[in-house]
This record gives sequence, structure tokens and C-alpha cells, in this order.
Amino acid sequence: MYSSHAQSHILIPSLIDFPMYDQSARRKKMAAGPALTDVAQLELAAALGVVNDRQLSNTETVHDVRKALKRWRALLRLLEPFLAEDGRRLRIEARDLARTLQSAREPRSALDALTDLGEFPEALSPRSLATVTGRLEAMVRAGEATTLTDEARNDLRARLQATVGEVERWPLGGIDRSALAGRLGDTYRRARNAIPDDWLQASAEDLHELRKRVVEHRYQMELIEPLWPKLGKAWVAEAQKLRERLGSYQDLAVLTGMTAPHQPLAPWRSRLAPLIAARQERHLASARRIAGRLFAEKPKAFRRRIEALWSSADGQD
Repeated sequence: MYSSHAQSHILIPSLIDFPMYDQSARRKKMAAGPALTDVAQLELAAALGVVNDRQLSNTETVHDVRKALKRWRALLRLLEPFLAEDGRRLRIEARDLARTLQSAREPRSALDALTDLGEFPEALSPRSLATVTGRLEAMVRAGEATTLTDEARNDLRARLQATVGEVERWPLGGIDRSALAGRLGDTYRRARNAIPDDWLQASAEDLHELRKRVVEHRYQMELIEPLWPKLGKAWVAEAQKLRERLGSYQDLAVLTGMTAPHQPLAPWRSRLAPLIAARQERHLASARRIAGRLFAEKPKAFRRRIEALWSSADGQD
């Protein structure tokens, strides 16, 4: 688990920050392009704020940077067609930056999975649990020490600052809301299409792909939450629940990998494997129910809903 201190360092830009949704009549008329540029700058400022904050622990920094980069990539996915080759390039660069932090993240995922198994006290004796936890915590520390060097921080900072300069030159002046609704619909469709026909037979790779699409959808929907705050908040909350269930499944898969032969937790494989499988099955059952609710609408109907909400917002005084 991560502290609220870490969470507080992530700014959450949304279309409520867009001048078009300000109470000022002048700002309500501002075009979507400049507003999206503002949001992009807020996202980058959030990531830079984490990199520059030396009061955060290494664990908090890794977590918050990865989260900021996911938000940034979701925004880039939304805007990619309007940015030509620059959009895809920036998204791939952000993905590669996130991967540089992966060595620190995997043992943390295994620790989270071990906590997830906490309701099964019979899994490990207190002595074994302490040994396993100690091994994973040592791996976390080692991964963070090699990942978050001063050189790595400086490289992250330089890349993010260079991107800020690019954003200032983005050619977004011609974007209209219908086009944005279409892009939101595209993300919704990709997530919906990634839902497995048979959840229990789905591979870990398939479920990981679904989680990535849900993360994109969740962050993009945050942008338009103010169009219908009550529904928007509920929608984002449901998407977050789905993300967490799929994430917990993935954490358990990482823990499973660490119990394979010649891996750090191999001695405990026989005791952990059946409990991991049972817990994964429970996460999948919950994820299936949430996904069924969240993606019940067909993509065209979803897009029409977004366009209608936008039109309604335009008609407000």
C-alpha cells in the first residue's frame, strides 16, 4: 500500500480545469485545442514534481512517476491522430521511460500480492512469512537503488522538460469536440474488445492487455467527468475498481513467477500456488462483473452519449 502523502503529489487535471468549463462566460468559449495543451502541461508538471521531490521515498517516487506516465500516455493516446508522428513517438518514449522503473516495481508487486493473500493465515508460518517478506523487501530496495540514481533522475527530468517544450508547439487549434468524442469512443471500443470471452481461460498476457486498455479509458474519462459529475465520478470509480482487480491478478502472477524453480521464493511454491490460484479466480470473477457493467453499451452508443453530454454542457448558462 502507498501513503496518502505519495498520492497527494499527483495532480489530477481534467476538463474541469479546461477554460471551457470555467464559470467565466469568456472561458466557456475557449477552443478545445488550447485547453488540451493546458492539460498536457499539467500532466508533465505532475511528473516533474515527483522527480524533483526529494522528500518522497524511493518507493513513493517509483509509484508516482509510473502513475504520472500512465496518465500522460493515456492523454497522448487520445491526441495521437492530431499530432501526426509526434504523438506516437512521445507515447513510445513515455512507455520506455516507465520500463526503466520496472526492475523496482516487480518485487513491490509480489509484496502487494503477498498482502493480498493475508486472509489465508495458514499459507505460511509466521517465520516463513517473515523470511519471504524480508527477501522481497530486499529485492525492492536493491531495485530502487539501481533505478533511482541521480543520473536516472536527471535523465527523467531532462526528457520531461524537453517534452514540455514540444507541447507548447502542438498544432491542436483545429480539434473539435466531436473528434474528441470519437477518440474517447475508440479507447472505449479497444477496452471492450479486449474483454475475454472466457475469463478463466484467458492468458496473463490477455488480461494484462485488458488492464492497459482499462487504464487508458479510466484516465481519459477523468477528463470529461465534469460533463455529468455524478455519473462521471461513478464511471471513473468503476473503471478504477476494474483496474485494481486486474492489477491484483497481475501482482499474483508476478508472485507466482518468483516461486518458480531457482527463483527466490521457490521453497514456498507448494504452499503458495493453490492459494494464489484461488485468489486469482476471485479477482477474475469480480473483474468480469465490473467489466460487464462498465462496457455494456456498444461503442457507437457510448460516443453518442459523450456528444450529447457535451451539447448539454454547451447549453448551460
